[in-house]
Amino acid sequence: MANLNPSHATKQLLAGYCGIIFGGFGVHKFILGYAPEGFIMLVIAVVGGYLTYGFTLVIMQLVGLIEAMIYLNKTHDEFVNTYFVKKQGWF
Repeated sequence: MANLNPSHATKQLLAGYCGIIFGGFGVHKFILGYAPEGFIMLVIAVVGGYLTYGFTLVIMQLVGLIEAMIYLNKTHDEFVNTYFVKKQGWF
């Protein structure tokens, strides 16, 4: 059983909703404490989006949307175990 912290439930919802809205920029990764992964998504979205006329931004937004759906469909225990105990950074 994972160490349950009330802020984990808040982070689960906040990361899920930010993944839906701002997922292309990696905001949901920063909320969960995955700064390197969030920075990678941000650079790909901004620099790649500039160079490819927004195509990579659309791809990053789809990745963020998929991750948000995964966050919101997990139970609280699964979410804490996956993202705070095992530290899974992607999907």
